[in-house]
Amino acid sequence: MKFSIAALLGDGVGPEVATEAIRVLEAVGKKYGHSFQFHYGLVGGAAIDAHGIALAEETLDMCRSCDAVMLGAVGGPKWDDPKAKVHPEDGLLALRKELELFANLRPVKVLPMLINSTSLKPDVIKDVDMMVVRELTGGLYFGQPRSSGGLLKADGLWIAWSIRSRRLSVL
Repeated sequence: MKFSIAALLGDGVGPEVATEAIRVLEAVGKKYGHSFQFHYGLVGGAAIDAHGIALAEETLDMCRSCDAVMLGAVGGPKWDDPKAKVHPEDGLLALRKELELFANLRPVKVLPMLINSTSLKPDVIKDVDMMVVRELTGGLYFGQPRSSGGLLKADGLWIAWSIRSRRLSVL
């Protein structure tokens, strides 16, 4: 199978990490008979430096035309001015909104070989196996802060929340 991937390497450590991810995909392709065609574009600080905006329309169009998007980390000290009109994260947020990416799934599981590498007691974390679902297109990212809450236990699950705009975002 042949896959078309938009490679947005990002800023800071982003290009280094994304380049290694590309090497991994190429190794997977070689082993299993897949091929990957990478299309490179700028996002974040690199796009601000080149175009004055964090995500150019042509880069967004390229992402829409590909099978997948590989995104490196964006931002860094060079673009940290809070008074700046454009921030690297604006590109990330635009991608999420325009591609209708609504959730980020973050699995949390403690690996046995790392159980003693934390300040938490091993017997407390040894069986941790959970999924954090982070909403990406509204609320926390696009609204103005209104309130946030601590923890709520519902149906045996602990939930933390933050309300921005008029939407509830469950963290």
